[in-house]
Amino acid sequence: MIARRLILAIQFLTRLPTPQVRDFRQEDLSRAAVYYPLVGAIIGVLLAVPLYTLGDRPWLAGALTLLVWVWVTGALHLDGLGDVADAFGAAHRDPQRFLEVLKDPHMGVFGVVTLVMQLLLKFVLLTELAVSPLWFGIVLVPAWARWGTLWWSQRVPSLHANGMGERFSWQLSMRAMWLWAALLVAVSVFVAWPLLAALLVVPLVAAWWRSKLGGISGDGLGASVEVTETMLLVVLAVAAGFA
Repeated sequence: MIARRLILAIQFLTRLPTPQVRDFRQEDLSRAAVYYPLVGAIIGVLLAVPLYTLGDRPWLAGALTLLVWVWVTGALHLDGLGDVADAFGAAHRDPQRFLEVLKDPHMGVFGVVTLVMQLLLKFVLLTELAVSPLWFGIVLVPAWARWGTLWWSQRVPSLHANGMGERFSWQLSMRAMWLWAALLVAVSVFVAWPLLAALLVVPLVAAWWRSKLGGISGDGLGASVEVTETMLLVVLAVAAGFA
């Protein structure tokens, strides 16, 4: 059962090859979510390889690490960020209009510009991290961001009665969420203590969604992962300057 859920979590969040899981059921998505932070750590390990091995060439290290990041995740969360940016850009503070634009599969100028800026910012931050003593924190950045999905899906209502956010939180265990938080805190203390900022960043993202729209969607979860990852990279880059 554990292996089945972990495989499903890897399949949903990455492009990594896995064994086929038969008889998929809708509730499997929520049950597999408990392993999302672990999948985030797996992604982080893959990112650490080019970042460390090419540390003496930070620009190349940053470019290849970003390339691995986009490939291994299949740009899943970038897609959510682009959709959310388009929706907010066209909504003019109208929640109903936001939902209408969010359903449009086409991407407009707001989404394109946001994605370009996001990738550029990540690239710059990765080049900074490549020559930082806190470089190994990259392993925990995706893990913390995917822990955030557990928090947001529990603490922020779904914008759709049967949307991704609703299905995601259906059978999610609060106990598991807190256990993952404790584990990530313990590891962060020894590996890259500035990442404890995630304990502030994740609730702030949740509060932002509640204040703006009163809820969150599947695209919102993806966008929040991207924003959280970038904010944690900023924290590492700033902290490295004082190290």
